[in-house]
Amino acid sequence: MSFFSKLFGKKVNTPKPVVERNMFNLQLDDIVTYDLEDYKVVGKISYDDHGFKWHAYQLEGVSRTIWLSVEMDDELYLGIYEKIKMKLQEPIPKKLEYDGTVYYLDESGSAKVTGIGRNQNINGMICGYYDYCDEEEEKFLSVEIWGSEIEVSAGYEIEQYELKIIASK
Repeated sequence: MSFFSKLFGKKVNTPKPVVERNMFNLQLDDIVTYDLEDYKVVGKISYDDHGFKWHAYQLEGVSRTIWLSVEMDDELYLGIYEKIKMKLQEPIPKKLEYDGTVYYLDESGSAKVTGIGRNQNINGMICGYYDYCDEEEEKFLSVEIWGSEIEVSAGYEIEQYELKIIASK
């Protein structure tokens, strides 16, 4: 029996230890610092294309919302993406141009998704995806088809050391 339980006659709840965070276990309300700005994890989408899995965390900052893409494919790939306005319709072309850059289709497919937080309403949906890159493989476009809606995001790769994670609980 602990000192406090003897003193107050009841068991005191000891807080659970905080699990160290990494790119694959970020939780809602965790804080991710990137490029000198703090972002709160407000959602997560997990994609599964026949056993190949990756994640996208929705990060909300003071002035903007970004997506942190996390993929393990022989090595860790991280990307920062922001939604852009681009009118597309099916069939999705093999080449796209945005903001003066030409992007070429790199891979495409469909994935079963699960979501938490702001993204919980997509659980069990199938998302069609098209990933594009420029010739230098420095800029990327992500096209996702959600039913009749087509969303496009522009992004770029980052390194893990550019991120700092503060666990919320």
